[in-house]
Amino acid sequence: MGASVMTTTPIRFAPIPLEAMSEEQKSTADKLINGPRGGIRGPFNALLRNPLLADRVRQLGDSIRFENSLPPALREFTILITARFWSAKYEWHAHSKLAAELGIKQETIDAIGLGEKPKNLTADESLIYQFCTEILDDKDISDNTYAATLARFGELTVLDILVTTSYFGFVSVILNAIRQPVPEGGIQLPQL
Repeated sequence: MGASVMTTTPIRFAPIPLEAMSEEQKSTADKLINGPRGGIRGPFNALLRNPLLADRVRQLGDSIRFENSLPPALREFTILITARFWSAKYEWHAHSKLAAELGIKQETIDAIGLGEKPKNLTADESLIYQFCTEILDDKDISDNTYAATLARFGELTVLDILVTTSYFGFVSVILNAIRQPVPEGGIQLPQL
């Protein structure tokens, strides 16, 4: 596989000042600022270079993040598993706090951060953990895990688990590539 990556360079794709944006960029920025995200964060500083793409990603992300059939805590749990898989430091910072606020136990968050299977998971967390780690690690989901997840959650939520894992994988790849920094004093993802 690839060699170890040095991350000593500053953020790539620095934020574009509002006054320097094209009309299309301003339109998309306005939707980010005034929508449920409340600002231009994460991958959107880079994505705004292509405002049409940024707007489509915003719409997809808003649907996955804010209109998901997964209960919010389980959605954040799914995002944490994905962030840990991709070693996405900014994604971990942004979503580990949300997960804790929504009731995911700190010991569970800490174990995921260390790349370990958490102990004392709820039945739903255990099923989602198995489902997500299989698709991420094995690039497939076993028939038994799929059947159990389908029986518990139904097709819509199984789809939402898949798209949450996929979308936040997409976001994590961009955040890693642009070297989006964790804010000063932010929550750090443990090194593995």
